Amino acid sequence: MAIKVLIVDDSQFFCRRVGSILHSASDIEVVGIANNGQEAIQKAQRLQPDVITLDVEMPIMDGVTALKQIVKVCDARVLMLSSLTYENAKITLDALDAGATDFLLKSYESLSTDSSGLVVQLQKKIRELGKAKKFIPSKPVETKSTSAPTTPSKETPTGTPARQSLRSDIRVQLPKQTKLVAIGASTGGPVALQKVLSPLPANFPYPITITQHMPGTFTGAFATRLNGLCQLNIVEAQDGMPLQSGHVYIAPGGKQMVFDGTSAAPRVRIRPTDPRLQFSPSVDVTFGSASKVLGGDILAIILTGMGADGTEGSRLIKAKGGKVWAQDEASCVVYGMPMSVTKAGLTDSQLSIEQFAPALMRGGR
Repeated sequence: MAIKVLIVDDSQFFCRRVGSILHSASDIEVVGIANNGQEAIQKAQRLQPDVITLDVEMPIMDGVTALKQIVKVCDARVLMLSSLTYENAKITLDALDAGATDFLLKSYESLSTDSSGLVVQLQKKIRELGKAKKFIPSKPVETKSTSAPTTPSKETPTGTPARQSLRSDIRVQLPKQTKLVAIGASTGGPVALQKVLSPLPANFPYPITITQHMPGTFTGAFATRLNGLCQLNIVEAQDGMPLQSGHVYIAPGGKQMVFDGTSAAPRVRIRPTDPRLQFSPSVDVTFGSASKVLGGDILAIILTGMGADGTEGSRLIKAKGGKVWAQDEASCVVYGMPMSVTKAGLTDSQLSIEQFAPALMRGGR
């Protein structure tokens, strides 16, 4: 059965071009077009598409405002189309929190050309989202204050216990001499990472690195956003930064995050990407480099995302004696990256997204 798509954009050109790209795929059907947020809500409710492409900036009602209503009337997965600006990056991250599943950069130049790469990318995203799970937005996380305690409070603002206990049949273990928690994620990652990091205290004993598939303008906005929601010190990684406990380093989009120095004093290095690599940043590159500097003193975590990035890097970490945790299928938006690692026999533990923080805070005991 074809994936039903509703296109929402105030530009007739973008609607025609996106429609043309999707019409060329036999397994995708464009069931409607809307030119503003209000029309999008009405058509989403009436047409019940599988996927909605939603513009960020529109007259009458913007994309994020419309999205908050769309998730109430329709089970569609939503792909935000955003231009590459810092402000749009912040808005797009708001949309992911509000229920969007993923985003894709758009520009007049890229859509004006007959780029086979763009055609493949857009169709691939639609197919991915057609199979993805619907994200149910949770209540906003309270931002941290300068006087916030260094340990999690007993309850979050929503009344849900911040520390969720692990089932007795789930065994988790960190390396004996843990020196780094290295996390990789893609589709669904921004929301998943917020759930992993927000319960962790400011005095968390290990440095954390994050390799999230995301363009350069977005990673800076993402780091700023997470830093306001978490007790940890979260930054976009810069060349030469030392790895420090209680700090989180997000790999800059469009580049590669690697490491040098010694096992006792490792440093972040930011390098230009190789055009032959599919992802920049790449989880495999970051994990592989970390294993060379820190050996087996690494806990690797693979979260939701499409594809297999992180599998070979996890293999290198395991070969040095490190540990690998993977997100379970039930809590993934896309069970691609965790499935690849698990099928390769590299996973030490599979956890739901809510179980990572408690497992990390108890130190694997």
